[in-house]
Amino acid sequence: MARTGRPRAFDRDAALNAAMRLFWAQGYEPTSLSQLKAVMGDLSTASFYAAFSSKEALFREVIDLYLATYGRVTRSLQDQSLPPRQAVEAALRQSARMQSDGEHPRGCFITLGANNCSPENAHVARLLEEVRRRDRAGIEARLMQARAAGEFPLEFDTKPLATVLSTVLAGIAIEARDGRGSADLDAAISQVMTLWPASIA
Repeated sequence: MARTGRPRAFDRDAALNAAMRLFWAQGYEPTSLSQLKAVMGDLSTASFYAAFSSKEALFREVIDLYLATYGRVTRSLQDQSLPPRQAVEAALRQSARMQSDGEHPRGCFITLGANNCSPENAHVARLLEEVRRRDRAGIEARLMQARAAGEFPLEFDTKPLATVLSTVLAGIAIEARDGRGSADLDAAISQVMTLWPASIA
């Protein structure tokens, strides 16, 4: 006997959020189309392609969603109302708290979401690489800004410290994924911030 009644409404936002969590937990290549369709509301193949065109197009949307929500933790790097040190420290501490939160997949989607792609999907990995590059550039810019403002000596080379800080930012993802708690990460960030030269202003 044929079913009657209106079909279940498709909640695109809920489906996109579910896809984000799956990609976040597993990464781009290990996540199959069948897994995506299942978590996104048991979508048919036709419905999936009608709504999102392709797995890669969906992944691009997921990146935008993550940056607009969980990924906001590094926006302090671009906030010119914050002093440079405060901007960098806020990005590190907020990232640590978010990534160690058990309410969603642990770690950072931008760091872990496509780090095991095969050569044919290298362009997908580069999507996340570009976001990481922007964060690194943000750290470098804030250090140069601090030096220009006289917060530490003009002869101080900002590049090594920028590399250390960006490495810590990326490394938080691995520690959080491995179960490191927010208190431990916060204490580590306090230790790292002692590398920031004492102000001479």
